[in-house]
Amino acid sequence: MNLEESRGRIAIKKDGNEGAYLAKLFGVTRVMVWKALAFESDTDLAKKIRKAALERGGQHVIELPIFETIHDADGYMRQRFPNGVELVAHKATGTVEVFLLGELNETYEDVSLTELGRIQQLCSTIKG
Repeated sequence: MNLEESRGRIAIKKDGNEGAYLAKLFGVTRVMVWKALAFESDTDLAKKIRKAALERGGQHVIELPIFETIHDADGYMRQRFPNGVELVAHKATGTVEVFLLGELNETYEDVSLTELGRIQQLCSTIKG
């Protein structure tokens, strides 16, 4: 599984001024700013635009469908997906294990919340 395939988007203020500010700052069009924030472009310039947007209060957003999630007393979060994938997050260690049809498929260490969102998104798209 590749975490880089599901990047989400960077959400900025809706008043219209933030996109114009970023376009002027980097000497690009609003379309280029949109492509950078939507991860449609991955050039060095697009990465700089995303970094500036985050520094100015933008939020990294990953949208996911809702799946059954269980938080148990032993400190685990378990998510089961309709495609036979189960995600098990060990809250104390930050380790996330992904099982495909009951077999361990992937293990991730020291997972951040952003990375967890990407892993969840990947789990939802795996063909079982």
